[in-house]
Amino acid sequence: MLAPKRVKFRKRQRGRLKGKDERGSYVAFGEYGLKAVESGRMTARQIEAARITINRQVKRGGKLWIRIFPHLPITKKPAETRMGKGKGNPEFWIAEIRPGRVLFEMAGIDEETARKALHLASFKLPMETVFVKRNIL
Repeated sequence: MLAPKRVKFRKRQRGRLKGKDERGSYVAFGEYGLKAVESGRMTARQIEAARITINRQVKRGGKLWIRIFPHLPITKKPAETRMGKGKGNPEFWIAEIRPGRVLFEMAGIDEETARKALHLASFKLPMETVFVKRNIL
């Protein structure tokens, strides 16, 4: 599963997810991509589940790029713990996704297979996505 090797700070504040993603908003490496339409938070487990689904569908054909990385820690306090006593320990990692971000890219396979694989992967994700193709100028 994806997780950073080391971070500057163990615990982070939540912040807000507003605005569109300017960078990472086009297919840069492959031919086809899966693009987020709405904002949300994606866990490392969800990214891994989508990656496995895509790889199973294409049967080791083509190449896959994961364009997002879970670098934000999410903390949780133990069950049945009283209020106070500080912030909980980091439990898992998330990636914050804004509308317009390309999540996955594929190359080396036909469009029909890519469309089916990315469609199945979209069921594993917590946000709405669309299939996009590379713009060839």
